[in-house]
Amino acid sequence: MSNPLLSHHTLPPFKELAAEHVETAIHQLIEDNEKALESLLVSTPNPTWENFVAVLEADDDRLNQAWSPVSHLNSVKNNEALRQAYETSLAALSAHSTKLGQHKGLFQAYHSLKSGDSFCGLSQAQQKTIDNALRDFHLAGVDLPDEQRQAFADIKQRLSKLSSQFSNNVLDATQGWHKHLEDTARLAGMPEMSIAQAEQAAKAKGYEGGAVLTLDIPSYLAVMTYADDRELRAEMYRAYTTRASSEGKKTDGESASEWDNAPLIEETLSLRHQMAELLGFENYAEYSLARKMAESPAQVEAFLLDLAQKSRVMAEQDVAALEAFAQSLGMETLEAWDVAYCSEKLKEAQYAVSQEALRPYFPAEKVIAGMFEVVEKLFGVSVQRDDAVPTWHEEAHYYRLYGVNDQGEPTEIAGFYLDIYARENKRGGAWMDECRVRRRTEEGLQLPVAYLTCNFTPPNGDTPSLLTHNEVTTLFHEFGHGLHHMLTQVDVAAVSGINGVEWDAVELPSQFLENWCWEASVITELSGHYQTEEKLPAELLEKMLAAKNFQSAMQMLRQVEFALFDLRLHWQYQSETPVPVADVLDQVRKEVAVLIPPSFNRFENGFSHIFAGGYAAGYYSYKWAEVLSSDAFSLFEENGIFDEATGQKFLQNILQKGGSEPAATLFNAFRGREPNTDALLRHSGILG
Repeated sequence: MSNPLLSHHTLPPFKELAAEHVETAIHQLIEDNEKALESLLVSTPNPTWENFVAVLEADDDRLNQAWSPVSHLNSVKNNEALRQAYETSLAALSAHSTKLGQHKGLFQAYHSLKSGDSFCGLSQAQQKTIDNALRDFHLAGVDLPDEQRQAFADIKQRLSKLSSQFSNNVLDATQGWHKHLEDTARLAGMPEMSIAQAEQAAKAKGYEGGAVLTLDIPSYLAVMTYADDRELRAEMYRAYTTRASSEGKKTDGESASEWDNAPLIEETLSLRHQMAELLGFENYAEYSLARKMAESPAQVEAFLLDLAQKSRVMAEQDVAALEAFAQSLGMETLEAWDVAYCSEKLKEAQYAVSQEALRPYFPAEKVIAGMFEVVEKLFGVSVQRDDAVPTWHEEAHYYRLYGVNDQGEPTEIAGFYLDIYARENKRGGAWMDECRVRRRTEEGLQLPVAYLTCNFTPPNGDTPSLLTHNEVTTLFHEFGHGLHHMLTQVDVAAVSGINGVEWDAVELPSQFLENWCWEASVITELSGHYQTEEKLPAELLEKMLAAKNFQSAMQMLRQVEFALFDLRLHWQYQSETPVPVADVLDQVRKEVAVLIPPSFNRFENGFSHIFAGGYAAGYYSYKWAEVLSSDAFSLFEENGIFDEATGQKFLQNILQKGGSEPAATLFNAFRGREPNTDALLRHSGILG
């Protein structure tokens, strides 16, 4: 039987892939690459870019092309067979990566390239690739004595397994609980579309009637934001905030402690600290920052505390107003499960607008088309859907991105898969990932391809998918990441697109694109009532814009809370007497939070960003990059939101350069100065 993962494909052959292909292909490709490396080191005593780095890049890309669809399917079409194949292969890949990072012969080859006469003749991207590689060799333990180097490798291997298990536990705990309501009257207050989805979910799970509520975000948020039944909100809140913890429950009320992430968190923190100490760092936070813009944990803490201090007075006013409003609704105390509900009611009372009132005006397909128009105006690129390209699900589609060549003719420059609806066996949240990276090959230019994934409410019968404005901004956010990957003009894989970009700058393009969701002229083009095609009425538009910064200071402090918790967890870790994770979080909340959740809340057990993603000791990156994105957008405010010259300047200095130069250098080239926080605070309604 032929293995599709071992054959070259311009795009992944999703229709041909099966779980049994995975382990065979990944292990063979790893073995082939390691043999090829040893042969190359012997045959190339005088390495150059062409005879050495370019060869390794091609081998690495072949492995990445096989792994990319496997990793993606594990997130969007998870099943037991695929999960097992994924985890086994992930362990092999982790060991392979660590082996390369600690390979002294490979390190010496890069070192000789750096010190050789030919280095000065290399392009900026090639030089940055070599510099990054040398840095990463040191961060992978290449300098360590043999025994310590093996200990480092073992830790990396174990951390990879813990990360995957953490993610699996969150997914299983989310899927392992649902609530069947025979009496749909308990859904009073919820939008008709959400009720219809709950009734459809009941049928899908085999119930004869009633409705089913799940912990998937569209279902959960609909209850927390709109359900009048306070007991129902409390039950859903407890189920959601105790996922993957010893407090968690299954649908039948039995303990779900087999999915408890607490032991994984403790082991992860211990191993990260050990790994950092092996390399000579005081703690994991310092190790993490070695690849970021921020220079020290103290600088990050000061940045976060400054945002907290500037936001606190307004946040306290927000909470006082919310508590008073809750009392007007007959609630003696404002509980955690009342916050979203009362906030939505208060916003409606103050601004006469709600997310649900806006939803009918934002059919998903209309928003997607409008987003493409925005990008065309900004950067001169166009998008066309191609239904001939096979995907993993009927709701996922492939699109081709076109630019204009020197002759003024449309030319394909990239592609992307778009999969925006929530469903079973699909990881929650929204993200962008690489499918193909732009690079120069012997056959020509390989175009970049991205995966763009969200979890919005799907169509139901004749009713199309309708987005809240919050979901509109989420879609723009992920497409911003996609543009960073797809519009690069860098032909070297290691610094092409998002590769090689400092982690605390990688959110710049995504948060930047969100700004257009708040421009009146753009909102009008994005909107069109799903029944009448009427644009969002001016009255509703004005109310929506007036409500933009509703509780923005509260939201600022919430993000600072998460970021400060993550930072201190990794910065102040003591291996002899580690402070309980919950105590670290409690202390952070005492300092910066204005709303304290109940003691049973186990937020940390589902904090996938730092325990199953790339944000460990880096969650602050969202706010750090938001400073950059707000400051960047302020230039468009000065020159015009669709000013062609400003759009081209952002394209050429940020999006096209990828990781080929330091993020600070690229930002300064675009903005003409260092970034500052004024624009962020102004856009949030906190300053000026």
